[in-house]
Amino acid sequence: MRYSYGITSALLVGGAAISLITGHPAGAQVAQNDDSQIAKVVPRAGAPEGFADLTAQLQPAVVNISTRQRIKVQSQNPFAGTPFEGMFGNRGGQTQTREAQSLGSGFIISADGYVVTNNHVISPEGNGEIEEITVTTPDGTDYPAKIVGKDDASDLAVLKISSSKPFPFVKFGDSSKARPGDWVIAIGNPFGLGGTVTSGIVSAVYRATGSGSPYDRYIQTDASINRGNSGGPLFDMQGNVIGINNAILSPSGGSVGIGLAIPAETAAPIVKKLMDGKEIERGYLGVQIQPVAGDLADSLGLPQNRGEFVQAVEPGQPAAKAGIQPGDVVTKVDGKDVTNDQTLSFLVANVKPGTTIPVELYRQGKRRAVNVTVGKRPSNAELAQSQMFNGNDGDDDSQSGSDSSSTSEAIADNLGLQVTPMTARIAAQLGVSPDTKGVVVLGINPSSDAAQKGMSRGDIIMSANYRAIESVADLEAVVKKARSDNRDSVLLQVKKRGRSPQFAAIRLLRKD
Repeated sequence: MRYSYGITSALLVGGAAISLITGHPAGAQVAQNDDSQIAKVVPRAGAPEGFADLTAQLQPAVVNISTRQRIKVQSQNPFAGTPFEGMFGNRGGQTQTREAQSLGSGFIISADGYVVTNNHVISPEGNGEIEEITVTTPDGTDYPAKIVGKDDASDLAVLKISSSKPFPFVKFGDSSKARPGDWVIAIGNPFGLGGTVTSGIVSAVYRATGSGSPYDRYIQTDASINRGNSGGPLFDMQGNVIGINNAILSPSGGSVGIGLAIPAETAAPIVKKLMDGKEIERGYLGVQIQPVAGDLADSLGLPQNRGEFVQAVEPGQPAAKAGIQPGDVVTKVDGKDVTNDQTLSFLVANVKPGTTIPVELYRQGKRRAVNVTVGKRPSNAELAQSQMFNGNDGDDDSQSGSDSSSTSEAIADNLGLQVTPMTARIAAQLGVSPDTKGVVVLGINPSSDAAQKGMSRGDIIMSANYRAIESVADLEAVVKKARSDNRDSVLLQVKKRGRSPQFAAIRLLRKD
């Protein structure tokens, strides 16, 4: 018994001592930022007095990237449709070219001159062509660069520059260890101001912006990032590249403290494949989805932001073959929860095509499981084409993009039309048989006779001058022959949505 009393006394004395030291009763709940608690976690050791030494060490590996490109533009006749239009040559639609430049950032990742940047930094505008890419190092030396590889979906590109001397370079770090509140610095070329350094903290990790991209998963930082910072590195306090600056969220176009960087854990494997000349393959389901949030979650009786709702299923694609239906809510992919941080897009994209995986879902309040053999994700251009005529904003495998037209200058200059070949996907969007032949109208010169006679986007041109049209080249050949025969018009057979095909004589645009 004495022994027991001794232990009790010791505990009581110990508790009293703790209370005297902390000022709180032993075991009491205290404020999260109480002095006794915050002393353990404040970043006194980690908060730098300045970034000068770190910047001096890293800056030699950060480069400016500029491109020179030639862009095709459609000129418009301001007097089209008036008695004066003939004074200015044709009635519009004439193709001209202009030079343009772009500026961005990048960083060297090897002594022999491999450079990482964003794909959009070295991609042409619209119908442009890149004529020259120049990499400028901090000492002012310009190096001509060639493209080793680029990937539109992840917005990453690898360039190569050469020199008789080794280049200073930096390495990727482990972005999975980044935490909100960690210090970071960004070095880049905002507005052409080379060698600009900004600092801040990691504001969030795995931030999704709702773009629908499989890589909509960013490090968010309040370090100032502006136009021209794209492609530049985001460094941690150990000098590791934990992100590649990619975009900003801003109502004004300038930095408001919400910058987005591609995490190194995403970028590094893709960069390695691009350097090795390997194809980037991603998984694909073929569904259109939206987050389970707000009224949708309430209507389904499901938790907010858990799972993603299937709006539509593409016929013949993996999801359809596995029995996934519109109205289903996908909650798990290959054992991983579908959340805001780990979206269906991201999970599926990172599955190797041909792999069969389990998918869990809710259907009318009941839990179900299906096995899906994942397909290969089409290119962004193909996906953009697949969404050309439907207005759907997002899905797990595709993202919005500009029209991918294979129209020829001859068709644009003579008919005022931009067209694209008919495909099974476009046929499904237009509600016609998948074996329908023809070319589809993407855009129309408003001053053309085609526009005046009611042709519109989504119209199918089935024949021209009684010749069946199965390709853009077929239509181009008819137009060129009409010109050579000195005809003023071409007879088109056009099918509009929900109507039978009808003929329309379309006047050719006037030439100089």
